[in-house]
Amino acid sequence: MDLASAHARPRVASSKAAVSSQSAEASGSVTKRLGSELMQLMMSSSQGISAFPKTDANLFDWIGTIEGPAATVYAGMTFKISISFPSNYPYAAPTIKFDSPCYHPNVDLAGNICLDILQDKWSAVYSVHTILLSLQSLLGEPNNASPLNNEAANLWDTPEFKTQLMKHYRSPDSA
Repeated sequence: MDLASAHARPRVASSKAAVSSQSAEASGSVTKRLGSELMQLMMSSSQGISAFPKTDANLFDWIGTIEGPAATVYAGMTFKISISFPSNYPYAAPTIKFDSPCYHPNVDLAGNICLDILQDKWSAVYSVHTILLSLQSLLGEPNNASPLNNEAANLWDTPEFKTQLMKHYRSPDSA
């Protein structure tokens, strides 16, 4: 082994250590942010929304509930959601899915959600609290111009919508 290659190896190892250290710092800041957001949710007086980590060991996977807003077809209904946070949160949006069946113009039958703030309008200023409030608001005010469920969008302003909603809805308590 020549002298140049002997000196190159420690630099590679130290750069790997630096990347690992940066990754650990980033993970620590994400964990701190998620812990702070959890406390914000726990202290919040917002009605009809909640979320918390699935386990104490993993702050990156949460479960939540959203109650349908009063004076909408979703009033009295409760929906379970899952929230997965990326390692670069809050600079990238979490992945959120309805675990409970939700018949809605902006939710497909697999539970995927079409909401601009979870996609191209995402900003690091959003929090779990603001996302949950936005999802709750979306239930009563869909964006029919950008549906994931075309049938639901076409039926939205008809009596048939409520019929279809009730065919799909399953209370989290009965699941």
